[in-house]
Amino acid sequence: MIRHTVVFKLRHSAGSPQERDFLTAIQKLADIPTVKNFERYRQVSKKNIYTFGLSMDFAGPADYQTYNQHPDHVTFVENRWKPEVTDFMEIDYEPLAINNGKLPAAGGGKTCSVESME
Repeated sequence: MIRHTVVFKLRHSAGSPQERDFLTAIQKLADIPTVKNFERYRQVSKKNIYTFGLSMDFAGPADYQTYNQHPDHVTFVENRWKPEVTDFMEIDYEPLAINNGKLPAAGGGKTCSVESME
């Protein structure tokens, strides 16, 4: 499973029709067949510069790649994201399984101890 998360800031004024239109339009990405658990968020603290976030899950790398190449995603990025988002950060996660105090290495290689990460 891959969890795709993005936090972002729009160039539109808070509460504006343009902001609402963008946040409505982004919801359409949830209709791409490989997307699961799509959610939109509004930032409630002042700990960073971002005002919105979104997350979605994919069964694995192939589904994530399908999403990235899907015409609806590509069109949204070109026609809405690039012109309307002023800053963003994207993070893609895989769940960690800790077995006997050991974490799996990235890509499923050797494990490392949790203590060695401190």
